[in-house]
Amino acid sequence: MSREGCHACDDAIADVRRICGELGVGWSVSDVDTDSELRAEYGDRVPVILIDGVEHGFWKVEEERLRRALRS
Repeated sequence: MSREGCHACDDAIADVRRICGELGVGWSVSDVDTDSELRAEYGDRVPVILIDGVEHGFWKVEEERLRRALRS
């Protein structure tokens, strides 16, 4: 989950893009400001990382933790 103009989101997207690319895992970005439910749920904590729809973390990418989660 991300939002336009969020520097932390841009950093997280770059990290996720790199990590998922290295592991061959698909990923996508959703802008919380395009949906009122997403904004209510995640808007104060972006960026938020979800794995299979379950919240994995927020505000920054913990690289080794994300790698472990994506490998399992």
